[in-house]
Amino acid sequence: MVPRHVPVLIVGTGFSGIGAAIRLAAAGRMDYLVIERAGDLGGTWRDNTYPGAACDVQSQLYSFSFALSAEWSRIYPGQQEIQDYLRRTAQKFGVIERIVFDCALTSAHWDKKRRTWVVATTRGEYTAKILVTAFGGLSEPRVPEISGIEHFRGEIFHTARWDHGTDLRGKRVAVIGTGASAVQVIPQIAQPTAHLDVFQRSAPWIIPRGDRAYSARERTAFRHFPGWQRLLRGAMYGRREINTAAFCYAPRVLQLVSRRSTHHLHRQIPDTKLRQQLTPNYIMGCKRVLLSDDYYPTFNRENVSLITAGIDRVDQRGIVTLDGRLREVDVIVMATGFRATDSPAADLITGADGRTLGNQWRVSGQQAYKGTTMAGFPNLFMLIGPNTGVGTTSMIYMIESQLNYLIDALRTMDRHELATVEVRKQVQDRFNSALQRRMHRTVWASGCRSWYLDATGRNTTLWPNFGFVFRAITRRFDVHSYRVAT
Repeated sequence: MVPRHVPVLIVGTGFSGIGAAIRLAAAGRMDYLVIERAGDLGGTWRDNTYPGAACDVQSQLYSFSFALSAEWSRIYPGQQEIQDYLRRTAQKFGVIERIVFDCALTSAHWDKKRRTWVVATTRGEYTAKILVTAFGGLSEPRVPEISGIEHFRGEIFHTARWDHGTDLRGKRVAVIGTGASAVQVIPQIAQPTAHLDVFQRSAPWIIPRGDRAYSARERTAFRHFPGWQRLLRGAMYGRREINTAAFCYAPRVLQLVSRRSTHHLHRQIPDTKLRQQLTPNYIMGCKRVLLSDDYYPTFNRENVSLITAGIDRVDQRGIVTLDGRLREVDVIVMATGFRATDSPAADLITGADGRTLGNQWRVSGQQAYKGTTMAGFPNLFMLIGPNTGVGTTSMIYMIESQLNYLIDALRTMDRHELATVEVRKQVQDRFNSALQRRMHRTVWASGCRSWYLDATGRNTTLWPNFGFVFRAITRRFDVHSYRVAT
């Protein structure tokens, strides 16, 4: 069978994939196709359906600048509402008909002779001049290696693969982890369980969420006065960039901000011993700062226990901690995050020298030029690539910045009739060396161990500067930084 050729092939239908398709169409390029491994679009917001799943960025900011919505019901949107927004947006801009669902990428390799990407999928083979990966940074759940876990007789699943067929009512449940998803799910499942054990390795910094529903008057204003909505969005962005100044330039300021979190804890947890166990032992911001109004009060319930002893192993009946105590449970929920620094998707992509991106990153560390292009991988553009994550502002802002770079790259290739573009290795190395030097001045380099760091201890996940700085360096495609061929 002859492979189907498309000039631009996009992989994934989360915010970055849908955004890329919309921007391509807006630029007059209808020569793209999107492939999606699942039967529906949405990426992270399709897969994470655990109770309480929601965003920690305000709905007004967690949306495309070119597709503001007057339909948001709350300040902080829930999973279903975000999924619905993505569906509506894709429908509005005519993206749906250009998506091939249930089409998983199984491999992609650069054919040097034909100067094209050859992409194998579960629904046949494609070739493409340009390959755009939109896998997302939080797409592959991280499952911890715990001795004996395969022998557990009860139900076990990850928050990102929530088993809605498991009824937790009257069950003894264990949640492993106290990160972002755990802080959301624990208050939701505590009430119906017979008992809930929460296994904490390190306490997170938590500040009040302050969520509420938008009033009818506010929603009417969104609908009829879009200028006011944009002003509100801009104010939210500005406040978050002020936070960036503390995280990236003056980490000591966060010691003052941490008082708000400490007051939040003291106000909601009256028990002194429990309060001490829930107090973080690292500088605020070193790990992800979480938002919640109902997480702390959950531990005041009689049927909820905070377990700070480390996990030794799992047996048929439950979890054995390092102090030798067995805690019998019926269900284990792993709220253990994602493979943000070692995504298996990188092993599916083979570059010009025959090495996979995964192999290259295991040697050099996960890195890219402006988080988007990689030496040795011509005509490959990665959305939400290395060091494009954010600890303060909206990920959608970063995605739109990358889309600016992608669209201008394609325009440049057309204008100069370029067959290939590949970032120069020395350019990529200089960029990442400067990035890591800048990273050393941020709060994320203050000494704690977090999912931001790879196996060597380098932060290959976050952008160590203001969002508007990233927007500035991706505004135009700097073709002089690339090896090109006509």
